Amino acid sequence: QVQLVESGGGLVQAGGSLRLSCVASGRAFDNYAMGWFRQAPGKKREFVVVISENSDNEYYTDSVKGRFTISRDNAKNTVYLQMNSLKPEDTAIYYCAATRKTTIIPGMYDYWGPGTQVTVSS
Repeated sequence: QVQLVESGGGLVQAGGSLRLSCVASGRAFDNYAMGWFRQAPGKKREFVVVISENSDNEYYTDSVKGRFTISRDNAKNTVYLQMNSLKPEDTAIYYCAATRKTTIIPGMYDYWGPGTQVTVSS
């Protein structure tokens, strides 16, 4: 089992920044690729970004490229999401998730955190 807990969400004005963190406990963190997903009210959960186990590969959804950056610190069992130039359409609950295979497909993720709310005001 892997337990995930996100933090760092909040309310920010458009153009501002937030850094989300996701701390993992349980089985070896560095055995898992880590992804961030988000779900806005009334919408389906969507992929945001994934980073491979050793940080060799990263994949971003087009809408956040150049604004969001994922990173991980395996010594701290933590993955981060730096979000810059935030837009109102980034408003959502953000979830981190762990998978054995670097993928953008939500169904292939084994473990999920409870989520953290990000609200961007215009």
